[in-house]
Amino acid sequence: MSIQYVNDGAQFFAASHDILNSANIRIETGSDFETYGKIIAAGRPVQALGAPFDPKLHDLDETNAYWLAAFNPEGRLIHTQAAKMLSMEDQTLSEYMIKRFQEFPPALPDIDFARSRYRAGPGAHRIKGNVVYHGDIWITPEGGSYRGNGMSTVLARYGLMLAVERWNPDFIFGFMARSVAFKGFAERMGYMHNEPGSLRWYRHGNDTPMEGFLSYLSNEDVRFLFEMPLYELVEQAA
Repeated sequence: MSIQYVNDGAQFFAASHDILNSANIRIETGSDFETYGKIIAAGRPVQALGAPFDPKLHDLDETNAYWLAAFNPEGRLIHTQAAKMLSMEDQTLSEYMIKRFQEFPPALPDIDFARSRYRAGPGAHRIKGNVVYHGDIWITPEGGSYRGNGMSTVLARYGLMLAVERWNPDFIFGFMARSVAFKGFAERMGYMHNEPGSLRWYRHGNDTPMEGFLSYLSNEDVRFLFEMPLYELVEQAA
């Protein structure tokens, strides 16, 4: 069941546009992932297109997926994210991921899929219905213009709101490396639930695993989130 709040995102979108326009940030969105791949190759060569959004591996179009790219005043790529609906039928996320977690690898070479594993936390047993995967999130490390000043909060939550406007999902989830989660990035993005130990990835010839957190929001969570004044969040993040 989805709860409709009075604002329903209108004030959030207006505030987001004001903040992004004031910083001269240009947003592009689309559902052609061949185009997205070209944007990634040109502007984000250090991190390849994530496997969940590779059009060679998945059927992606305007009905089930979108991408978002942000550019600075000089036209340089500064941020990316993407989302897609999952075809889970009547499964919970835990049931779905046990069989298909290998479709959501981190952007690392030489993943040892045989040693890697997925472990469902309590939330994954409850997540079902219309479910959106949110990932491929990147923000430029260059300079200090877009990190530590609240812009990552605005950009990430803008992408979440697009998912709500398009699909009104029951849940939105993503995976986050432990090192990133420990820095509070999940909270800055707006994720209200974080479960450690969901994924453990190994690389060939390396016995040190990379742990992935499950981060998620329910429909009620995300609509509550967008009732919060965005300007205050940016000021607190600055």
